[in-house]
Amino acid sequence: MKTERALIPDEYFQALEKITAGLKDEAVIWVVTGSVGMALQGMPLEVHDIDLQTDRDGAYIIERALVNFSVQPVRFVESERIQSLLGMLIIDGIKVEIMGGIQKRLENLEWEQPVQVETYRVWLDVNGMRVPVMSLEYEYQAYFKLGRTQKAEMIRDWLRK
Repeated sequence: MKTERALIPDEYFQALEKITAGLKDEAVIWVVTGSVGMALQGMPLEVHDIDLQTDRDGAYIIERALVNFSVQPVRFVESERIQSLLGMLIIDGIKVEIMGGIQKRLENLEWEQPVQVETYRVWLDVNGMRVPVMSLEYEYQAYFKLGRTQKAEMIRDWLRK
């Protein structure tokens, strides 16, 4: 799938180039998710950072592969509705979050199984790069489960266009 460059500032593409180059030889399944992933798929969103989603092992692989950009080591974090491994990079001034093994709390208060990223991955051709993103259908479901209904409805409305 082709994507439109105009929705995302150039510095984000420069950071994505470093990410894709740094991960191209790594045995890791990952995607760009959140606002950048959605904007890459055409949604008109303001972007503030790049979110990378992977499994638990992948979080550490990404951290090692991009260690020169690391500002916060990968560690376990838990909130009321979500838990995952989380680390942070800064690439040319752009904040990049690494999220591994994301689990959302279900209505029965148990944790769902970690997200299988490859199940929802969509590949885009962007400025000569192959960039994996989380599908908009998955993003809709995830935001809805997290109770972020306004964002979920915005994605749903976009998908209906």
